[in-house]
Amino acid sequence: MIKGVANVWVPVEDVDRALDFYENTLGCSVVKRDGAWAEVKAGELNIGLNGREERGAGVEGGPVITFEPEGGIEETRRDLESRGVRFDADVSEHEWGKVATFKDSEGNDLQLYEPPSS
Repeated sequence: MIKGVANVWVPVEDVDRALDFYENTLGCSVVKRDGAWAEVKAGELNIGLNGREERGAGVEGGPVITFEPEGGIEETRRDLESRGVRFDADVSEHEWGKVATFKDSEGNDLQLYEPPSS
């Protein structure tokens, strides 16, 4: 059985650029760096930043990581926008919560998620 998420691996083109984004823009802490591999910590989640291989999986697409905003979703969105993050759409509201989608420095989809208030 699955207990939870141990790691999420994200394919990246440039590990240095990705580390800069995850550490300095999103505020994650760097856990490890080894060549074309790095790990950052976002709360209790380890995210592996894995250099894309020339062939095979990871040429297009990749995982979507959903982050819980520290403040409200709108406040966090404004903060990220002030750091140069571009959101291509407004915050979408659903009966299961609110979502704001953006991309990291490598073109991977990321989201902010806020559960419903009641």
